[in-house]
Amino acid sequence: MTTVRKIIENKARTEVFTVPIDATVLSALKVMDESNVGAVLVTENEKIVGIFTERDYARRGELKGRHAEDTLVHDLMSTSLVMVKPETLLTECADLMYKYHVRHLPIVDKDKLIGIVSIRRLAEALLAEDKGTISKLEHYILGTGYGE
Repeated sequence: MTTVRKIIENKARTEVFTVPIDATVLSALKVMDESNVGAVLVTENEKIVGIFTERDYARRGELKGRHAEDTLVHDLMSTSLVMVKPETLLTECADLMYKYHVRHLPIVDKDKLIGIVSIRRLAEALLAEDKGTISKLEHYILGTGYGE
């Protein structure tokens, strides 16, 4: 079974981008655009206090008539964070994302934030794992690949 550590070790993009709690939504969107990510963690006094995602903006911002340049991230962010450890199984991550309807899981190791797993990185890792399993089964069924 593959863990989050494998994603980190494979150097998949797990960087964490942050904005302060008093940042405007527009500035957070700019950080997300420049970094090509769908979420930023929100900090207050260097402590993570929430997450702001494109989905938060779409659902709680524009659809509610709020304007990005006049709204603070604090007003739209989610404060319920679902975090994982490097030892967390990828299947557990998928279950957590499904259960809590989230697409990003901050990775914490010894109380230190070390990265973030997006649904995209998780899907890529799960697909790679499945391809390996399928390949092994094909070799077993066909009786090939043993002496190689």
